[in-house]
Amino acid sequence: MTHEHAAVNGVRNRPSPAEVAEILTERIRSGRLKSGERMPTQESLAEEFGVERRAVRQALDLLREAGLLTAAVKGAPARIALPAEADPAVEEPQQTAAGLGPRLIEAFEKPHVRIDAVSLTAESLNMALAEPLQLIRSGRITPETVKVRVMVPSRDLDLAFPRPAEEESGDGQLVHDHWLSLRNNHGAVLRHSLRALRSTRGIDVEVTLRALPFTPPVKLYLLNGSEALFAFYTVTKREEQIDDTPLEIFDVLGSNSMLFPFGLGGGARDEAFVKQAQEWFDGLWGTLAKGITLGS
Repeated sequence: MTHEHAAVNGVRNRPSPAEVAEILTERIRSGRLKSGERMPTQESLAEEFGVERRAVRQALDLLREAGLLTAAVKGAPARIALPAEADPAVEEPQQTAAGLGPRLIEAFEKPHVRIDAVSLTAESLNMALAEPLQLIRSGRITPETVKVRVMVPSRDLDLAFPRPAEEESGDGQLVHDHWLSLRNNHGAVLRHSLRALRSTRGIDVEVTLRALPFTPPVKLYLLNGSEALFAFYTVTKREEQIDDTPLEIFDVLGSNSMLFPFGLGGGARDEAFVKQAQEWFDGLWGTLAKGITLGS
């Protein structure tokens, strides 16, 4: 007979507040009580454990001190604040170049992979995919399906960035054409490298790109519908060599953007962000985003 059953079924009389807290903690860790759910009422817990409500309050206080419950709201049961399965590590933001690759590897370890992305080009995504694709080719990871959807700005758009720092320079078309070449090349590489998995590894692959009618001020990666990686594009003035011409432009360096991770196991706020980000992506994909042409 487990410790919980012994306490609840009366083999042990009147468990202490610490013992009640231990049992409730195990329910949270095991997933019986899930992140974001309301705790049972103090009255029901007191009846279940055969203790006074004061002992239940003490047990709940212990859970709050451990960070497992939200702060008490008068007249309402507390909510589970943390993931059910384990103590969460504090997720620190990382630069895209460092943080995206490892998370894509984890995503590709699942049997059914779904990657959604919004960015200025697919450059960072291409670089980050190099290692998971190599792991697939070597047979170390074996997804069954891979579905990738990417939204980038439309070719005909007057981009907010990149653009010449001096509007009167007359170099706007040159800068735009340079960006468009990068967008097309990285989009083509992305499609080719992923679709090759179909012929070489027998994986069911679907890769679709669509064009947005605006310049995205942020970049977003959604991994298997369970994690969102969000970054701001920070506009800076820098020099770029385009067709042997040095130009001062306003641009962003996507690989240096700090990725902020949000996951379904990270508490109510993270879960709400992931769900809202997916709804935002799906909404754009099904309305404003249009088919894309990767030709020059």
